[in-house]
Amino acid sequence: MAMTIAQIRTHLEELAQEHDEASRIGLSTDSAYIADLKEEIAIFRMALVTAAVTEIAVERGELFGRQVG
Repeated sequence: MAMTIAQIRTHLEELAQEHDEASRIGLSTDSAYIADLKEEIAIFRMALVTAAVTEIAVERGELFGRQVG
């Protein structure tokens, strides 16, 4: 099931909090953990951009019709 923009944004906020907490408690030296966390953040940032652009395109299509040519 696809996530909504709000769900993606919420998950990104949770990942940012996790990153901050990891740094606070000294896990920033665990390179594998930090790399995985940063990769997940990058994936969800891309998902947020993709979802937002798709939403804009759908709304534009509903307002102005399909672009041809």
